[in-house]
Amino acid sequence: MSGDLRRDLHAALDRDPAARNLLEVALTYPGVHALWAYRLNHWLWSRDLKLAARAGSSLARLLTGVEIHPAATLGSGIFIDHANGVVIGETAQVGDDVTIYQGVTLGGTSLDQGKRHPTIGDRVTIGAGAKVLGPITVGDDSRIGANAVVVGSVPAHAVVVGIPGRIIARTTPRTASKVSDIDDSAMPDLIGLSLTSLASRVDSLESLAGTELEGRHVRPPQSGIWSGEDFSI
Repeated sequence: MSGDLRRDLHAALDRDPAARNLLEVALTYPGVHALWAYRLNHWLWSRDLKLAARAGSSLARLLTGVEIHPAATLGSGIFIDHANGVVIGETAQVGDDVTIYQGVTLGGTSLDQGKRHPTIGDRVTIGAGAKVLGPITVGDDSRIGANAVVVGSVPAHAVVVGIPGRIIARTTPRTASKVSDIDDSAMPDLIGLSLTSLASRVDSLESLAGTELEGRHVRPPQSGIWSGEDFSI
């Protein structure tokens, strides 16, 4: 356990540019405190001290804003940034060197007993507000975009965006040695791109058929900035 505690510290120091030293991380990072509490509670749970483990996890939730069921299985080197609103269910499994941002839920989709929470591979990054639901698997080195809702399994080296989550293959797979990629501004807007492509194809078809409709067409301009006159605002 002591090795896991040290890796939790170094994970926060390595992946948060605001972290200045290990002492600061140990004293002021609620995500680290939540992981440490989980490791103690998981130790109690595995020794059949389940009431004590649940009481400990409830106290940790009050103090850190993170709810981790003591029966969940978490690897080492995990970093929970900002902490608030993170929920990890009873049968969830999280691999090594995973990065989790605020508001993430690793939840279930049924009331059945048995495996009902996701399995997260190694070096996965889960963006703020993302929901990964059900007994699905997220492959190693994948990335879940902010606010994505993932209800199906994800292969390794993939990117998932949108509601429901859509899987995108990486053109350049992230290697294990790379730091977590967290720039959500680089995530594609799949619906927007599809609508833009559809509008362009409709224009082309209308032009060829000589049936272009009169009046204003509501579509995103080339600049990508909508005009207020297109809407009743």
